[in-house]
Amino acid sequence: MFDTKSYELKMQQALEFFEDELKKIRTGRAHPDMLDGVMVKAYGVEMPLKQVANITVPEPQLLQVSPFDPSQVQAIAAGIRDASSLGFNPSDDGHIVRVPVPPLTEERRRDMVKQLGDKVEDCRIVLRNIRQDALKEAKRMKDAKELSEDDVKRVEKGLDDDMKVFHSKIEDIFKAKEKEVMTV
Repeated sequence: MFDTKSYELKMQQALEFFEDELKKIRTGRAHPDMLDGVMVKAYGVEMPLKQVANITVPEPQLLQVSPFDPSQVQAIAAGIRDASSLGFNPSDDGHIVRVPVPPLTEERRRDMVKQLGDKVEDCRIVLRNIRQDALKEAKRMKDAKELSEDDVKRVEKGLDDDMKVFHSKIEDIFKAKEKEVMTV
């Protein structure tokens, strides 16, 4: 019998990755995950910001980055400034880096919804690829006489049902995030 559990697990992981990616899209309120993709040139190597500093939110419109090593303050500020997709302008006082989160303009909100749409499509592509892998495996097993034609049809129907469930979850998550982004 064909086991779809591993493919369902991969689909669930894709959905969790999608949710994590959406956390990086800012909504006007400061959140430490906003700086997840920031890389810092520290000790001669590119490192994720979380490995060289602690990120806190002292106010709703401010991120505070406290480096583990005070000599890295300039590199951290430069790394945040270089992440152009964020549009942040950090300031440092030699000990910590403060990153004000500016309020979003209507144009910027629309751009963010477009980014959301791109991430939704990326997640759907991943799900389709997982489905295709499962179908290829089922067809291979059928050709090897390990599965009957009816079993392959049953697997296909099960995968299609899973796809509908995951697509509706993606859509719900997208709608909630879109509402959050567009709310002034």
